[in-house]
Amino acid sequence: MPPQPNNGRCRIVLTGGPGGGKTTAADLFRREIGDQVVVVPEAATILFAGGFPRVDEPHAVRAVQTAIYHLQRNLEDVQAVRFPGRILLCDRGTCDGAAYWTQVSEDFFAAMETSIEAELARYDAVIFFESAAVAGLGIEGGNLQRTENLDEARALDAALREIWSRHPRFVLVPHNPSFFKKITFGLASIESIVSQLKAEHRAANNAVVED
Repeated sequence: MPPQPNNGRCRIVLTGGPGGGKTTAADLFRREIGDQVVVVPEAATILFAGGFPRVDEPHAVRAVQTAIYHLQRNLEDVQAVRFPGRILLCDRGTCDGAAYWTQVSEDFFAAMETSIEAELARYDAVIFFESAAVAGLGIEGGNLQRTENLDEARALDAALREIWSRHPRFVLVPHNPSFFKKITFGLASIESIVSQLKAEHRAANNAVVED
């Protein structure tokens, strides 16, 4: 079978510590470009809002993170099939669970029968929204499922950054005392990444056609 043109897939994960503004950025970007984008909601929020238990026991925590991983993965795959030509903005991704795991992150990927390399490869880019907790600011917001205190939020931010920064196209949206300026920078970062990916897809498609 001859090579097929690239279908224009563009899957971007928005992640970061609690209170980073990623969900707000995803919603604003969707409003800005309309039907070109589909937001994949955060799996953990869906589960906890639906009554999934919050637990502290290590074995139970691992069971929770396993459920979140599989739901996140399937949510992304469902939306990718339903909207093959649209940009997928993923509110967190399948690597996030490694930061919440009760052992080292490598154990998380082994337990999920995958690898960090395979999970990072699911995404074309990573945009990391640094938590306001790194500056000691409150992280209260509209997400009623958020329960972390400032110390926990800072620790999660650091763990998530260590994991996701291994992606070859990693963009940091640093904390800014002005939330407006931070979100503006974040939206510009998303727009820039999307433009780059579209240009690469066009070049790949043209190369296939010429072959």
